[in-house]
Amino acid sequence: MTDPIAFAKAIADDTRQRIMKLCCCERLTVTEITAKMQLTQPTISHHLAILRDAGLVNIERQGRETYYSLNQTFLTVCCGTLMMQFAPNEHVTATVKQELLMPE
Repeated sequence: MTDPIAFAKAIADDTRQRIMKLCCCERLTVTEITAKMQLTQPTISHHLAILRDAGLVNIERQGRETYYSLNQTFLTVCCGTLMMQFAPNEHVTATVKQELLMPE
């Protein structure tokens, strides 16, 4: 898992949450995200760099374009790990491990 503080900081920002929602179910370029969010390209690039460093977006280069999509697997693992850390109830832990297909 990435640094928990970097993960928490990355998901704490409203703009980054909006970017994550946009990239949840499709691959988008910086230009497409910029247009959908009506923010400047440098602002979007800054937020994507934070999400990338936290492991929350997948990056796929095709020719000149770079596509971003939400790293749903990593997000699920991080959230499950946080649940096990802060809600160590046996039922919650067993459920999270089962959902993440982790051996007990």
